[in-house]
Amino acid sequence: MNDSLKTLDFGKLKTYSIKDRHSKVDIKDFSTPWKKGKSFCDFLDTLPSILAGNDLRLVIKAISLAAKNKKQVCFAMGGHVIKTGMSPILIDLLKKNILTMLSMNGSGIIHDLETAMTGRTSEDVTKSLGNGSFGMAKETSTFLNQAIKNSKRYCLGLGKAVGDMIIKENLDHKDLSLTACCAGLDVPVTVHVAIGTDIIHMHPDFDAAACGAASHHDFKTFALKIADLEKGVFINAGSAVIMPEVFLKAVTWARNIGATLDDFTTVNLDFIRHYRPMTNVVNRPTLGKGKGYSIVGHHEILIPLIAAGVIERL
Repeated sequence: MNDSLKTLDFGKLKTYSIKDRHSKVDIKDFSTPWKKGKSFCDFLDTLPSILAGNDLRLVIKAISLAAKNKKQVCFAMGGHVIKTGMSPILIDLLKKNILTMLSMNGSGIIHDLETAMTGRTSEDVTKSLGNGSFGMAKETSTFLNQAIKNSKRYCLGLGKAVGDMIIKENLDHKDLSLTACCAGLDVPVTVHVAIGTDIIHMHPDFDAAACGAASHHDFKTFALKIADLEKGVFINAGSAVIMPEVFLKAVTWARNIGATLDDFTTVNLDFIRHYRPMTNVVNRPTLGKGKGYSIVGHHEILIPLIAAGVIERL
């Protein structure tokens, strides 16, 4: 061992000037204090150009540019997005022609329907699991399983079948239904079901074959939209497994048939960073010209912030 190491001779340490060093943080990127009476755009400008502060602005810019240029802005989600009260925000973006497709896992239609039917959703699983009553709401199962039957009868995707039925039955809070909004606007709404994951699958009138066919119908619709994603944006909010997996399969199908899918933006919004959204949404599909962003935070804060920023920019 070197003698200087044996005696810890710090006098032999080599140094350099901090002026010659690359630093990742510069004061020009710092935030600025808020001034009373300013606009929302001014607020966004006060955010630091560092980490998530910069990413938030870049995501808003990407969505705004895609919407302005009539490119795809596809929003995929888990049911939690509805449970955090985000339906009015998404409906507004749909009506403003900013979102071009809405996609969800199987729980999404449950919370969407219950919101439209009763103005309430989200069962207390802790209280109901012990006595075996979890998932046994009659009206939810009856309605959605009839929508599944309708999808088979009329050759519809599952999302469209649910939205059409909510409109037809004139449910009390249909104006807060995402599927009904999409059905009314003729915007694709796709539902991607894993059999056995949703409460309606436990009920005797559930038709698994019809549900699978309707969900596969929706996958075809989804894949066609993803094939047209060049210069567009794909957002995944709160789906840790299903939607990232569906997205990855749609991307590879699109590229396999020769679609141009090189330069697009992906965004993942969730409470924590999960493996599949990071690999299947943010990183793998965007290798090359694309950009992928992951912003960690609450849906009920991030989604309104991004939506407001896009509306202001447009």
